[in-house]
Amino acid sequence: MLVCGMNILARASSLSGHITVPGSKSHTIRALLLASLAEGTSRIANPLPSADCLSTAAAVPLIGAQVSFGSTKQDGQGTVWTVQGAGKSVHLPSDVVNVGNSGSLLYFLSPLAATFPGWSIFTGDESIRRRPVHHVVDVLCQLGAEAACAVPGSKTCPLVIKGPVQGNRTVRTDGAVSSQYISGLMLAALRLPGTLNIELSDPKETPYLVMTQKWLERMGSAVQISPDFKRISVSGPVPIQAFDCTVPSDWEAVAFPLVAAILTDSEVVIEHVDGSGTQGDDMIVSVLQQLCADIEWNVAAETLTVRGGKRSRDGVGRLTTENFEHGELHINLSGFPDAVCALAVAACFTEGTVFIEDIAVCRRKETDRIAVLAAELSKLGADVAEGSDFLVVHGHSPRTANGKPNPAFSLHGAQVESWRDHRVAMALACLGLGLPEGEAVVVRDADCCAVSFPRFFDEMRSLNADFSEA
Repeated sequence: MLVCGMNILARASSLSGHITVPGSKSHTIRALLLASLAEGTSRIANPLPSADCLSTAAAVPLIGAQVSFGSTKQDGQGTVWTVQGAGKSVHLPSDVVNVGNSGSLLYFLSPLAATFPGWSIFTGDESIRRRPVHHVVDVLCQLGAEAACAVPGSKTCPLVIKGPVQGNRTVRTDGAVSSQYISGLMLAALRLPGTLNIELSDPKETPYLVMTQKWLERMGSAVQISPDFKRISVSGPVPIQAFDCTVPSDWEAVAFPLVAAILTDSEVVIEHVDGSGTQGDDMIVSVLQQLCADIEWNVAAETLTVRGGKRSRDGVGRLTTENFEHGELHINLSGFPDAVCALAVAACFTEGTVFIEDIAVCRRKETDRIAVLAAELSKLGADVAEGSDFLVVHGHSPRTANGKPNPAFSLHGAQVESWRDHRVAMALACLGLGLPEGEAVVVRDADCCAVSFPRFFDEMRSLNADFSEA
């Protein structure tokens, strides 16, 4: 087990074996919140026992629900979580809601809290207190609540809200800031009379809005989303009944063993892969296949077989953009921006130029991921440039087309900062596995990966990844 502040050293590795990634954070948090609103006892199988999901489980008792983790297994959590829903007794949060590091919890639960009469207060860790909430303030005020950032002149938490908001209204907002508070409004509409209409000027992260739609429809709500995602309507109120569900695997977590395998002389099978189409991050497979990565996705068997380097079917495993005009691949990541860390690392090992575009939202995640990736990858010898909403990576494969060492490949080891961003930490550690023999990457504060992938380094070591404490 890693402890707080742990540094990880990553060295060249050849991976082999089978791995199962944890359940989806996005699905787990939605399931916990809806089960908390429900009448009766719900059971959530294969939940993600990550920091964000545990923060959610710790928060829902404040609105009257109770969570039991069931039988203890790995990491002290059970494979099935039981939620005794508050149902008709659901109420205003009974204390300040500290969301920890979870932006999802902040943006989902604050609109729900605004449906109750009275004041609620939201805060979180240092990272959360840097993330914007002025857009949440704006939409809640449009619905008739009193909402404000507690610090005068601030756009961040602590966030104070006095409800209740009113139903049967239209909210207009800029969907480019985040999809999460839009999902929060959709959840809140379950408690409001009439139809809540949401008009978005520039919708981003749209697969997550579809995920929320499918969950609400399962609860019995009527949800309409226009083809361009600029108009959303949710009808309520909906009396939610208890349910049982199984959380699908997390594509945001799949990205890291997937990329690690294509950068190394490896053959890895990732099992229990979600083929439902409810997670936009599954698009990473087609992007990497466009770069000639050797990936087989057996949807029926729920497996990804990934072969890299000498273990790939052509014996070379060279990533390249040579099949694209001017040798450039342009990737629009607006639908799945959390893949930016994994894809930026893959681009560093790709012969050609990769443009990762429409990612302004990444500046408002746990860190400014655009700036952080440009800075940290540059320390490792990568040729990376940043723009306001894009990254450009001029990469080189370690191998030429005939499989010989590529003299233009110049990535090397160094000490890098995770900035306590879980995806940055995992991406940089995976990069270290693909470096030449004798080189190593030291990732500082790598324990933060537990936010979304508990036991990440232990699971990767089971595939022979050379990760050690530094």
